[in-house]
Amino acid sequence: MTYLGPLLIYVIIVFSAVIHEYAHGWMANHLGDPTAKLSGRLTLNPLKHIDMWGTVIVPIISLMLANIFIGWAKPVPYNPYNLRDQKHGPMKVGLAGPASNLIIAAVFGVGLRIWGGMPIASPEFLSIIALVVYINIFLALFNLIPVPPLDGSKIFGELALTRSAVRFIETSMIGLIVAFILALYLLPPIASAVFYFLTGTHF
Repeated sequence: MTYLGPLLIYVIIVFSAVIHEYAHGWMANHLGDPTAKLSGRLTLNPLKHIDMWGTVIVPIISLMLANIFIGWAKPVPYNPYNLRDQKHGPMKVGLAGPASNLIIAAVFGVGLRIWGGMPIASPEFLSIIALVVYINIFLALFNLIPVPPLDGSKIFGELALTRSAVRFIETSMIGLIVAFILALYLLPPIASAVFYFLTGTHF
């Protein structure tokens, strides 16, 4: 596909991450915890989810210098003790974020199949849609990695780690380092396979 530039990649990732965080808050609120709503975070307004370092400074520098995105949005707050479903509630809240990205990827993937056969669809337009699909697939897969503090650790459990081990991984950033290594070497072929399944074309 044609090179679309770091700015377009940045915009797509930020808005996809905003929907991801909103989905966490929506699910928590749906299950009885209004923390995100009361804190003003149950919104699609990107300004409410931006972390100056994680959403602005670090990703822009990494895109400009290395053409890769390294960053994060401000996590939506929630209190698991407010959830009506104490057994499966945290898992449902954790799953909501990656699920929202997969839904976006599926919708735009179907769109790519439809628009790809239309003579009026320009290659630039199709490239943007393809980028939306691939980025959301990648975000979903990345967040499903079962290491703290990613969503996968809440969905699949903490891999039988003790609480002290989980706290150490979160505070030392070891979990994110492992996740980024996996993202660089393991996730691209998986994301490409899912992209082909959704769109019928190669990324």
